[in-house]
Amino acid sequence: MNEFWKGKRVFITGHTGFKGSWLALWLINQCAQVAGYSLEAPFKPNLFELANIETAITHIHGDVRDIDALKKAVNSFKPDIVFHMAAQSLVRISYETPVETFATNVMGTINALDAIRSSDSVKVCVNITSDKCYENPESGRAFIETDPMGGYDPYSCSKGCSELVTAAYRRSFLQDRGIATARAGNVIGGGDWSGDRLIPDIVRAILNNKEIIIRNPHSIRPWQHVLEPLRGYLMLAEALWNDNKTFSQGWNFGPDDQDCVQVIEVVKLIQANWIEGFDFTITDEKAFHEANLLKLDCSLAKSQLGWMPIFSINDAVQYTVEWFKAYKNNQNMLEFSLNQIDAYEKKTKGIIQV
Repeated sequence: MNEFWKGKRVFITGHTGFKGSWLALWLINQCAQVAGYSLEAPFKPNLFELANIETAITHIHGDVRDIDALKKAVNSFKPDIVFHMAAQSLVRISYETPVETFATNVMGTINALDAIRSSDSVKVCVNITSDKCYENPESGRAFIETDPMGGYDPYSCSKGCSELVTAAYRRSFLQDRGIATARAGNVIGGGDWSGDRLIPDIVRAILNNKEIIIRNPHSIRPWQHVLEPLRGYLMLAEALWNDNKTFSQGWNFGPDDQDCVQVIEVVKLIQANWIEGFDFTITDEKAFHEANLLKLDCSLAKSQLGWMPIFSINDAVQYTVEWFKAYKNNQNMLEFSLNQIDAYEKKTKGIIQV
């Protein structure tokens, strides 16, 4: 356990989501005092309910678009550190509900930062955005943190806007706090039941005896297990606590180049790790625009934070498939998830201290 987190009061927006649930579990494991502010999990089943996280934290049902409720929650809990993760996180849904996407991802960020501005307790905030926040000309070059913000679709653009909003609040109102953004790649892991995501779609199809259809098989993505960027977020928050001037900026947390692979390669790895095996159908039809190539340059996190990925793509897929197989076999998913966190932390010892 990292003693830094023991007793820290940590407020997570979006704690019922996939990444938010894993972060809550990790912080509980670190003996932090955790409060979460979120709507209900958008998919069932979900990790938040399967791991019974509500019983271990202060659970607040709320919408980040409701600034009064959000401010009340922050001022009541009096957190030391905030992780802003609440978002409409799917590209396809952003085409269907662009107004809601911008309201949640842009105004939600503004509301979270304004709640911090009105709080006397918050010392650090990490706003989790996306690798899709960058303007992407698909040049083949990995993005660095100083590349321009952009976004082709409503989701990607909203995340670029969230980055700009954070920079404006940091410069205008929050110079004495540690305020940073974190941009991760295509995160995979157990407990993700989101739509239009590769592994959840495959698992749902297997469990329901449906046809598995793979789109964009040759698109390259920066695949990483969910625990990898979460470790980066935790390290970043601790660095901000100790030195808010140096670390208040944007940060990339992605896999090494050899783990940025095509969709079809990940499918075959899942197929190899799933005991029963499965067949799939490939389609090149695109229902909406998706980038063919996304890579992150993580040199800054490696040199300044001492963070680096420790999982290969094989490790990430294996951990993910093992979680879903445990779920399929009706295991205790709280215990299984905490065991995965413990096992992952052990892998970091001697390399990186979380």
